[in-house]
Amino acid sequence: MWKDKYKVGVPLIDEQHQELFRRVEEFIVALRSDNPWEEKLDKVRETLDFMKVYVVEHFRAEEEYQAQIQYPGLRDHSKIHSDFAGEVVEFEQQFAQLGYEEELVQKFAGKLLAWLINHVATQDQAIGHWARQGGGAL
Repeated sequence: MWKDKYKVGVPLIDEQHQELFRRVEEFIVALRSDNPWEEKLDKVRETLDFMKVYVVEHFRAEEEYQAQIQYPGLRDHSKIHSDFAGEVVEFEQQFAQLGYEEELVQKFAGKLLAWLINHVATQDQAIGHWARQGGGAL
């Protein structure tokens, strides 16, 4: 899933992105496996726990870097991060209420993958572009 074209050019951010892609890929592979749903639930819970913690850490690191280079899109980017973190929490609450229904988890997986690819391939690329254009030192 990870492609070198997703690199922003900031080692810490690129490493974190690669870890996010790795975890999402493992999650999707587990969901697509032929194993019974009950056996997939451990990976579902593990991925949710990881996302709740790691996404916050990653967003904080990315926003700190944006502040350092005086990235003009920081406020909007931070809002996108905040909205997505809220969606992860909302899905988790739905999972808890509905008992991790497979359909809801599949919907979450699709949204997670689409959001990650779109965000890294578009919004995050703008950060690297800004830095390379002299907005800040890499």
